[in-house]
Amino acid sequence: MTDTLKTLGYPSLDELKSTPGYPGEDIQKKGPVAIIECIEEIPCNPCETSCPAGAIKVGDPITNLPRLIANKCRGCGRCVAACPGLAIYIKDYTYSAEKALITFPYEYFPLPQKGDRVIAVNRRGKPVCEGEIMEVKLLGSYNKTPLVSMAYPREFFEEVVSIKRLEGEG
Repeated sequence: MTDTLKTLGYPSLDELKSTPGYPGEDIQKKGPVAIIECIEEIPCNPCETSCPAGAIKVGDPITNLPRLIANKCRGCGRCVAACPGLAIYIKDYTYSAEKALITFPYEYFPLPQKGDRVIAVNRRGKPVCEGEIMEVKLLGSYNKTPLVSMAYPREFFEEVVSIKRLEGEG
């Protein structure tokens, strides 16, 4: 397996699927679930401490990769807002018959607004498809990272991870 994180700056889907934080396809297609793209063993556990359902475990030592206990995940997004590495998002394959939904951290200004049409991008930042912003929110006062929810075509479910705003937006 090629280590694309170290050679190209982003993890490959195969690298991610081999980690304990990446849920299997069967789990991903059942409803909202956290997808943890943390593949570096660093001392960090805000995802574990922020999860009200106990669906993420780092344990001891604190350098363990986070493990998702998918059947406990409610897709609330608290781990997304708490992750200092912006390495977690929530995906919902069941959002509609044609569209999936992704909720991801967004730390740029201006913030997108509900109804904005945007370009959905992959892990390399390359355009994949068009999406529509469905919600922008903050989860409580403990973290100031906005969470953006975007609907996009289901056929790009595994590829899409963030957005690039269309020219003239904002």
